[in-house]
Amino acid sequence: MKKTIKLRAKAKNGVVTVKALISHPMETGLRKNKKTGKLIPAHHIQQLVARSGDKTVLQAALGGAVSKNPYLSFRFAGNKGDTVTLSWVDNLGQSDEVTGSVK
Repeated sequence: MKKTIKLRAKAKNGVVTVKALISHPMETGLRKNKKTGKLIPAHHIQQLVARSGDKTVLQAALGGAVSKNPYLSFRFAGNKGDTVTLSWVDNLGQSDEVTGSVK
């Protein structure tokens, strides 16, 4: 499976800013296929977790109301050289994880 997460993390004055782009269809299950008229099955991220070292810095429950290919930005206390791991799990059991270094 190809990587679905692009991650950048930069530190300034003891604060790390993380920017992430996740490639995911984020289907609600309420949209219809224009050609067939049938509902497109729900397929969306349910759980998103960000860790720095052994500490969880972000935990989020997402749903179908989030747009396709979600962009996420958040901050936490940290320094250059720290690592950030971002992972997600969707309602079909698919998942991805990426680890990046804070610059």
